[in-house]
Amino acid sequence: MRLLGEVLWWALFVYMWLIICRVLISWLPVRWPRGLRPMVVLVYDLTEPVLSGLRRVIPAIPLRGGAALDASPFVAVCIIALLHWIISLLLR
Repeated sequence: MRLLGEVLWWALFVYMWLIICRVLISWLPVRWPRGLRPMVVLVYDLTEPVLSGLRRVIPAIPLRGGAALDASPFVAVCIIALLHWIISLLLR
């Protein structure tokens, strides 16, 4: 049981960093070199199922000029942090 908890903890930790990487990638107006494109696509493919599910529940926050702020990555990271805390308590 402890091994399963630790594997889950690490999987969530890695997934949280994938979400953070996705946010950073989306902020960079870069045309990705051919060698890095598969990695960028992989990050998007791995994080999109969770983020799109959250987007259905959490509306974008409207900003000036017709832009909107997507809060789904922030909510996902908060949920993962909560799950980390719960798993840590269970593993004690």
